[in-house]
Amino acid sequence: MLICGKQSIRFRKAPYIISAASVVGSKEFAGPLGKRFDFHAEDDLFGGKTWEEAESNMQRKACILALQKVNMNVSQIRYLYGGDLLRQGIATSMGTESLQIPTFGLYGACSTSGEALALSSMAVAAGYGEAMLAVTSSHFGSAEKEFRFPLGYASQRPLSAHWTVTGSGAFIVAKDASISHVRISGVTIGKIVDYGLKDSQNMGACMAPAAMDTILMNLKDFDRQAEDYDRIITGDLGAVGQKLLLDMIYKKGVDLQEKHLDCGMLIFDAKEQDTHAGGSGCGCAAVTLASYILPKIEKGEWKRILFVPTGALMSTVSFNEGASVPGIAHGIVLEHCN
Repeated sequence: MLICGKQSIRFRKAPYIISAASVVGSKEFAGPLGKRFDFHAEDDLFGGKTWEEAESNMQRKACILALQKVNMNVSQIRYLYGGDLLRQGIATSMGTESLQIPTFGLYGACSTSGEALALSSMAVAAGYGEAMLAVTSSHFGSAEKEFRFPLGYASQRPLSAHWTVTGSGAFIVAKDASISHVRISGVTIGKIVDYGLKDSQNMGACMAPAAMDTILMNLKDFDRQAEDYDRIITGDLGAVGQKLLLDMIYKKGVDLQEKHLDCGMLIFDAKEQDTHAGGSGCGCAAVTLASYILPKIEKGEWKRILFVPTGALMSTVSFNEGASVPGIAHGIVLEHCN
């Protein structure tokens, strides 16, 4: 590994994403990416009795699918890096318990897929194991219950609000390059950025400054221009956050108008599906990466992209105490290789 600038790492021997799996709910399946997902359930309880149990079931299913795709078993995975939005990470701990893989539980809000991929790739590149499993999830029902109001309350959502994606994405990061054309060539670990915003129903505005900070730092650390990437893809800024990001970063001298995509805007149809600002949640960036982004890199349609999952670092306690909502974003450099 090579320390690169203030916040980045460039891998001398880049690890590879050798497998990815996506599991989603009915609303996500009805969206533009529906046919690309590996598995969907008509019943968003996924065979469970509660929203939380459903989310655990999604995580387990995604992990098993990722392993099956490359004919691996759990004994070949050194460590699991996983996270979700629930208190004490119960979706991850209860969902992956039966796999019996040594586990790191993570929390980076909706940026957790980036955190999991960064740590997995760093561990593989450093020689701490041949293969790691990164997994994250979110569920609309459990997130509304955790952060806002139970669904039965039928509260009205402002137009700036996001719709938490019901989904789980799992990735196997490994040294083996024989079955993959996608490598993680570097990472930029984000800082916590707080502009003092307190509106938890406008997470795009809360996360946009962090996304900008990480993108600018990635360009500086790697001595690159935005033109060096085919796409720069954020996790779940949504329509509101995207506009803010493009405006703010343009004032810093970087034009992303033709380069930027957002997973929260890709996963739902803004005209046909009532999701207001777009999708969000730990599952949003993860399932979009697994189903839409990686196949384009694998085929060589995109040679290099910067994947930037974004997160709003709040809790019910901090919100009720009137605290602001800081953001964080992690950058993962993904490249096509022969």
